[in-house]
Amino acid sequence: MTKRVAVLTSGGDAPGMNAAIRAVVRCGVSKGWQMYGVQHGYKGLISGNINEMTTRDVGGIIQRGGTMLGSARCPEFLTVDGRKLAIRNLNQLGIDSLVVIGGNGSQTGSYELNRMGFPVVGIASTIDNDLCGSDITLGVDTALNIALEAIDRLKVTASSHQRAFILEVMGRKCGYIALMSGIAGGAEAITLPEIPTDPEELAQTLQAAYEHGKSHALVVAAEGADYNAAKLTEFFVANRDRLGFSVRSTILGHVQRGGTPSAYDRNLGSRFGLGAIEALERGETGVLVGQIASKITTTPLEDVIGKTKGLDMEMVRLAKMLD
Repeated sequence: MTKRVAVLTSGGDAPGMNAAIRAVVRCGVSKGWQMYGVQHGYKGLISGNINEMTTRDVGGIIQRGGTMLGSARCPEFLTVDGRKLAIRNLNQLGIDSLVVIGGNGSQTGSYELNRMGFPVVGIASTIDNDLCGSDITLGVDTALNIALEAIDRLKVTASSHQRAFILEVMGRKCGYIALMSGIAGGAEAITLPEIPTDPEELAQTLQAAYEHGKSHALVVAAEGADYNAAKLTEFFVANRDRLGFSVRSTILGHVQRGGTPSAYDRNLGSRFGLGAIEALERGETGVLVGQIASKITTTPLEDVIGKTKGLDMEMVRLAKMLD
């Protein structure tokens, strides 16, 4: 019997999602399956916005950021009745399984659908890199490199004016992007949600940099840290006489989501897409496709949802040594 598989993207968009969509559709078609795309995530499941997709429909999308299927919030899907309606719409089209590309909230939806009897496979996709079941998630590499480019550019203007810059990066309650871009960019200091910030210690770090003749200083702040860009700027401005540097802040925001996906994310999305199709072929559902120790793996969704992946404390230690 021909399998009919639908794919959707949910939650925040991430560079590489289109590569994953493309791989899911093309790998499924290569097996003789009928493939469908759901527009606007779980909202599209409930409204029945589901269309058949061919290899032609996913041509020319691998280099595009965002998601060609779209994403939207859907409070109705949080209810049992909403999920029943979603399953009913899938059943009416004869669709027998679903691939969900997204992060924590999206995979919670995957788990609930699978628990209600509809087979689902998830693909780990979030720039925050806080999803358990994958060492790195889809979109992280691109977002990290966008942050690093911003750091490099800010250092140029900071040196010209002898300034200290605070760069706030995304990541919600996970400091991965801040930590890794801060190390790679040679930041003087990094603030993280996982570790309490001592603003006085940061002020002393900037003061020491100025006294040692540095032409600039840079602090990378995670948006979820106790001292984000706004709070750090307020503290530093109040102490500007002792810092030496004048202080400016930049919030990178959603620029990190909108980048053209890197080669790494295009390849990772393609590998994840194939991994999802192969899991369905094995009859393995209720799992998240991710990458662990450079290999494509599956992890039960029940071991993923409601949890967040912690930082590598060895990298935190390294960042402190490199300050």
